[in-house]
Amino acid sequence: MTEAPLIDPFQRAINYLRVSVTDRCDFRCVYCMSENMTFLPKKELLTLEELDRMCSTFIDLGVEKLRITGGEPLVRRDIMTFFNAMARHLERGALKELTVTTNGSQLARFAGDLHAAGMRRINVSLDTLDEAKFAEVTRWGRLPQVLRGIDAAQQAGLRVKINVVAIKGFNEDELFSLAEWCAARDMDLTFIEVMPMGDIGNENRLGQYWPLKDLRARLAERYTLTDLAERTGGPARYVRLEETGQKIGFITPLTHNFCESCNRVRLTCTGALYMCLGQEDMADLRAPLRSFPETDAPLKEAIRAAISLKPKGHDFDYSRQRPDGQMSRHMSHTGG
Repeated sequence: MTEAPLIDPFQRAINYLRVSVTDRCDFRCVYCMSENMTFLPKKELLTLEELDRMCSTFIDLGVEKLRITGGEPLVRRDIMTFFNAMARHLERGALKELTVTTNGSQLARFAGDLHAAGMRRINVSLDTLDEAKFAEVTRWGRLPQVLRGIDAAQQAGLRVKINVVAIKGFNEDELFSLAEWCAARDMDLTFIEVMPMGDIGNENRLGQYWPLKDLRARLAERYTLTDLAERTGGPARYVRLEETGQKIGFITPLTHNFCESCNRVRLTCTGALYMCLGQEDMADLRAPLRSFPETDAPLKEAIRAAISLKPKGHDFDYSRQRPDGQMSRHMSHTGG
């Protein structure tokens, strides 16, 4: 029997699930985490078997794209067991894409295995090509390790997209060098505005905020930008740089509300489903998953009930010079 698809109250088909498999990370990026994070007890996290069952249930309900995030997903112990399990859905055609967002630190180890599991493209978060600045922004990260991981990913046949968080006074001076580095390596590039997620200690959100309209204007001083009609149902808007031929995306949750075509929901590593990144509303899917090990019917019912509450849009707003709509949870918990 074919399941009815997941349709939200605004007639958007929900076919994209982002899943955080861990809240842990081997970096402590200044806009994402405080340096001394308290991580969740292991018993609260979904096991790899539970993640398989949860994702498989969503796929039964019409999810066609699965993006695995964290924290840093590749630091989760035995994570390849999960990726290899998801490969069966790719092979039968129910899942159209399995992908991952990573900081790149573990890619040298896993790139070949990820490709073998059916993955064909990945996103790597990388905010600077300056080794000292990289150590500063990630606190614990080392740039050469990440660059080796990107090399390994490309050699394994994975298409790499670089995600850069635009940080005022930090990587403004690398705008052109980042674009040219990605063009030379045939990698797409997306810039992301800083989002107000969680307590990050002494870091100042407004001080970090670099509006992408300003970044785009800077790019236009050097390159010819052609707007692309491409839409993935996601938040990015794309341009082509005519001089290099590369595609550049802009994710602007603060200056452009991108909700009208939203096709996604986010599952945390504890089984909480967030229908919107910019809202606190969530549904506990771990309870029906664990309470009914013999049947998925209550889990499917809980998923449908959650989708019926998906809001039209979110609340991020910096226009009043304070981060209104700031989320109390960390980005590492929800998974980006």
